[in-house]
Amino acid sequence: MAFIDYYQVLGVSKDASQEEIKKAFRKLARKYHPDLNPNDKEAEQKFKAVNEANEVLGNPENRAKYDKYGEHWQQGEAYEKARQQQQQNSGRTGGNPFEGYTYESFGGGGDYSDFFSSIFGNQGGSYRKGSASGKFKGQDIEAALNLFLSQVQQTHQQTFEINGKKVRITIPAGAYDGQQIKLKGYGQQGFNGGPAGDLFITFNIQNDTPFERDGDDLRLVKEIDLYTALLGGPVMVDTLDGQVKLNVKPFTQNDSTTRLKGKGFPVYKGEGKHGDLYLTFKIKLPTRLSDREKELFEQLKNLQS
Repeated sequence: MAFIDYYQVLGVSKDASQEEIKKAFRKLARKYHPDLNPNDKEAEQKFKAVNEANEVLGNPENRAKYDKYGEHWQQGEAYEKARQQQQQNSGRTGGNPFEGYTYESFGGGGDYSDFFSSIFGNQGGSYRKGSASGKFKGQDIEAALNLFLSQVQQTHQQTFEINGKKVRITIPAGAYDGQQIKLKGYGQQGFNGGPAGDLFITFNIQNDTPFERDGDDLRLVKEIDLYTALLGGPVMVDTLDGQVKLNVKPFTQNDSTTRLKGKGFPVYKGEGKHGDLYLTFKIKLPTRLSDREKELFEQLKNLQS
């Protein structure tokens, strides 16, 4: 597999801050998101590449390994353990740290790539130990999954590819932004028969609705005219389940709030449970009045005084 420059994928420099990397990722993820580019294979591939780059550079620990080991960053931990083990072997035998290994047609160079090839093998050759050595768990993988708020209002499945594996997960209704789940054994393959690493998926939820989410509750600004505010009356209100009719009380004040119980967001893993919907009323004043309307308002003004 050809080496991929993740900095180039995100369009940032190698000394970019984590905030700059985060902004670049979000911008490109929105640009190439499959929901915004249906049936566009090129956009789909770019979206996968952007997510892969963010898995590495968006995590300071992974980024440090990538900067140090390059394309072998995922085996960095195993490399360090293997190197320490070899140093210990060297101290015990007083000789070559590769004692007990056989060499097979591998071109040496002394850099990280050569050492990784000697430990993990490549097409050019490998070192193989005659007896079993320590088993190391594979590298964990972190991934970001972009979702829309309208998607997580109901339980659904998502399928995507990570590290060459097709992964299908069920996302319960009510999942929240920044939430992280773990899929055991879906990370990098273990070293020397060790267990595979884990896959950590973080939900990146973007709001594509007129509502503002506040935990399990939703908030919505509702405009009403002056006459409805003064006299009261029915208005139609948007909810996740469609429109409902609400009777506005007479003399409703601007910025006053009312609650619609059970019309909020689904509670995460709370079967059938929902938060509440809070409406804030904004009174819309008329911008033009006829002469007759002005006359009537003047009469009302005099009556009030």
